[in-house]
Amino acid sequence: MRQESGRSMIEMLGVLAIMGVITVGAIGMISTAMRTQKLTAINDEVVQMVTMVRNLHGEYDDFSNMNSATIFGAIGMSNKNPYGGTYELSVNPSDSRQFIVTVNGLNKSDCQALLAKAWSDSVGYQMSDGKQGGATGDCASSNGMNSVQIVYGE
Repeated sequence: MRQESGRSMIEMLGVLAIMGVITVGAIGMISTAMRTQKLTAINDEVVQMVTMVRNLHGEYDDFSNMNSATIFGAIGMSNKNPYGGTYELSVNPSDSRQFIVTVNGLNKSDCQALLAKAWSDSVGYQMSDGKQGGATGDCASSNGMNSVQIVYGE
């Protein structure tokens, strides 16, 4: 009798099916990791912007002379965010002792995540004794059209 060596077609299909399941799981994990990385980058960049704005305007009583065009050049940052949108810095129209960081170009889920985040140094967070995140915004627009505003200052 002759012995055959090698793999059958059924064994190969089984291996391919297992590899497919593993690949689908890995894609989901990679997607989650990329989302987390973008949210972390937003957090880090907002903290850096706030620190630099406070350093630049620390000698003044208010932020009334601050504008987005000059401030990004002064702090050496781009106004582009990881979602392809932009950051904006502006003076709070109702209180010149406060400034607003706006994150534009967000999809719905990431907009909601940034609204829920505790922006511990923000005015809204401090005024609520840590019960609210400190950010405002509307996440009901189509993907890529949402924005979040965070107010800093006194």
